[in-house]
Amino acid sequence: MSAPEVDLPEVARLAADLIRFDTSNFGGGDARGEREAAEYVGAYLESLGLRTEYYEPITRRTNVMARVPGRDPDKPALVVHGHLDVVPAMADDWSVDPFGGVVRDGMLWGRGAVDMKNMDAMILTSVADLLRAGEQPERDLVLAFFADEENGGVEGSALVVRERPEWFAGAGEAISEVGGYSIDVAGRRAYLLQVGEKALMWIRLVARGRAGHGSRLHPDNAVTRLAEAVAALGRTQWPVRLTPTTRELLGRLSDLTGLPADDPDALAATAGPAEAFLRSTFRTTTNPTVLAAGYKHNVIPERAEALVDVRVLPGTEDAVLAQLQEIVGDDVEIEMVVRDIGMETPFQGALVDAMVGALGRHDPGVPVIPYLLGAGTDNKALATLGITGYGFAPLRLPADLDFTGMFHGVDERVPVDSLVFGQQVLTDLFRTY
Repeated sequence: MSAPEVDLPEVARLAADLIRFDTSNFGGGDARGEREAAEYVGAYLESLGLRTEYYEPITRRTNVMARVPGRDPDKPALVVHGHLDVVPAMADDWSVDPFGGVVRDGMLWGRGAVDMKNMDAMILTSVADLLRAGEQPERDLVLAFFADEENGGVEGSALVVRERPEWFAGAGEAISEVGGYSIDVAGRRAYLLQVGEKALMWIRLVARGRAGHGSRLHPDNAVTRLAEAVAALGRTQWPVRLTPTTRELLGRLSDLTGLPADDPDALAATAGPAEAFLRSTFRTTTNPTVLAAGYKHNVIPERAEALVDVRVLPGTEDAVLAQLQEIVGDDVEIEMVVRDIGMETPFQGALVDAMVGALGRHDPGVPVIPYLLGAGTDNKALATLGITGYGFAPLRLPADLDFTGMFHGVDERVPVDSLVFGQQVLTDLFRTY
């Protein structure tokens, strides 16, 4: 049942407003709506008495920033950032308008409800909590909202950190997506805090052959050659390779379940809907995503292409790239479209303690577990400035909600109560850290 918007908490209203900006990012510079969304965010920040700055290195690819003065100017600033773009949504596949910002049965539905307009709204309303009460955060907060994250940040955060590094002056750490959310481990709630990310390699496979008539006996067919390479790569079973973070994750899951720590996939299975998300952190993944070849039914094309999303563990990039060439064969070219770093940070330090403490004050006695994100965030761009990034978008979620499965999925949604919880935890963190 839909709730009247006037009865919704502010964080849900803001998130719904942001969802209604269609900021679909198709990649390769084909994006929409980011300027309008950034201007909405900027207007909200200005209503709180903050001074905003915009940076639009490419027309309509807009980024916005504001700095919130802290009580202790001697402490390093904390960057709190989100992205305003989303992946496209095919409306016919959804049960609601993906850009309608619909609230139904206690859930906010729409593209961005999970990735990541929910966190954008939580950031804004948490800062509003402090400023409207006449308070300041403990340290300066650098609030940044980027364009183009869903295309690897190449036309968003990567350009901002290169052209506007002064935005982040004095900052040493950052928080953003994807962590701080709860999972169910064998009937017990736990929170995942993201302390690292796999490296990103978006590659293009190119197979070449000889063009000709579709009726001919034609062994030199680029489509066949590409199909064989794609099938070989897509069927490759990459081995488990643990890092310090994933070893600690497994140890803590073992403590919660009593299962041995030496069976990663079995332990991941105890995390319910989050299983696939966790299993991807133990190994390289190579997923073909786009195929392109030909222009007419009876013409054999000279060239065939495939795009593959490759995510590898930090430090293994070059070795995996060499393996990819072996798998697809020497007669298929590999072109690098986007390549970005992997990161891993120890689960310790003052900020980690503060995030764990903030969760504990709002959900006492629930364990917090470090994990390595199988995907990537704009923390990669900030790392080039020496800023250490974490995933902390706190959400207390129903045990049966497939939250991780809704990233880039259909009928993306988040409980309104979870947004309120996240706002409260972030307010607590900003006040105390």
